Amino acid sequence: MILRLSNPAQRGTLVGVAFVLALSLSYFSIRNARAVYLSDLETPEGYERAIQLEPGDARNWYLLGRYWQYNLKDTDAPRAIRAYLSSLSFDPHSADTWLDLGTAYESEGNLTAARDAFLHAKKTYPLSAEVSWRFGNFLLRQGELEPAFAEIRHAVETDPKHGGEAFSRALRAEPDVNQVLDRAIPPNRDVYMDVIWDQIVDGQIDIALQAWDRLVAIHPRVPLRDVFLFVAALRNSRRITDARRVWDQAVVMAGMADLQGPSGSVLWDGGFESGVTGGGYSWLFPESFRNVQITIDSQEKHSGNHSLRLIFDGKSIVTSTDVCHYVPVSPSTSYRFSAWVKTRAITTDQGIRFQLHSLGARDASAAVTPELHGSAPWTYIEMPWTSGNDVQEVQVCLVRALSDQLENKIMGTTWVDDVTLVPAAAEHPKP
Repeated sequence: MILRLSNPAQRGTLVGVAFVLALSLSYFSIRNARAVYLSDLETPEGYERAIQLEPGDARNWYLLGRYWQYNLKDTDAPRAIRAYLSSLSFDPHSADTWLDLGTAYESEGNLTAARDAFLHAKKTYPLSAEVSWRFGNFLLRQGELEPAFAEIRHAVETDPKHGGEAFSRALRAEPDVNQVLDRAIPPNRDVYMDVIWDQIVDGQIDIALQAWDRLVAIHPRVPLRDVFLFVAALRNSRRITDARRVWDQAVVMAGMADLQGPSGSVLWDGGFESGVTGGGYSWLFPESFRNVQITIDSQEKHSGNHSLRLIFDGKSIVTSTDVCHYVPVSPSTSYRFSAWVKTRAITTDQGIRFQLHSLGARDASAAVTPELHGSAPWTYIEMPWTSGNDVQEVQVCLVRALSDQLENKIMGTTWVDDVTLVPAAAEHPKP
């Protein structure tokens, strides 16, 4: 529709109305922008001036309430409550405002009003993890465990990041770990792992193990690297039997129970097939070390799909490679250690050999295998080894002895594969 005004007076009136409307819009826009600027100053004067400019804006009242409630230098809960009530008079459906109002009432000892505010928040946003979390914690402080655990469980189900903290808080009210796991913690992998990490940090290994057992019971998929810290904590506490059990269970949950490699060996992944290194009971080695290039080789191998390759560039004297493996063993038990080694143009009369060092033994002596140098095809090396009375772990490392020759710098390539440590009762015939 096109409006045609032939009368100059009519046209002038229309222009005047448009000008007034534009001026009004500009005024309100400028006032709103000024109010936002003032509230962003995060000072009581700024909030109060913003309220004067926009008295019907619930957000400004809410921000003023949060200032009086959470400003450590000038806390004033009654003023915060008044500001929250003013905010709710303009926006009664703000769950955040109801939650902070409930917290403010609780700080003043008005538990009836606090409960009513939390219930309003719950009614306003029943699916909110934050609402359930704060209401659940309020109920927990009142000793109402059943409804508290129900709210906390819902919060953790909705937002698993609360898992560790939820468990710790619930445990303070209910010391029975299984009761807490049953009632307040959902059977979720990430939640259980969060609980385990928190308990490890707090030094509560027994509780972490209980949570671990619950995790194993739900048969989740867990990457092996996710248990490195747990196994390390158990090893550092000298709980080797538990560390070994956790690692074996983690191997199953990582889908590596049928990992190709030597059977009957207590040394995990002796064939370098898993692709997992750097912690737990896996291989430990740097990508490069003192002019030694250390890699997993998929081209040259004795069996399976991979071997470990070490390339020495001849620029340094090497006595250690930092390639090691911690192996859990049984005390006072006879084993047979074996490995397959191949060399190409290894210089000097001292190549790489394996060293087995008992951990926790009074006798710190180490056993070593024969070395290989020069160029040799895949060669089987072996030796017997017996753990001491108090030995539960052995460290297996690749090392090199110094040569009697004047030139000790080593050059060439060595491959290692199918490393085993087999209890004597489970020994298999030599391949």
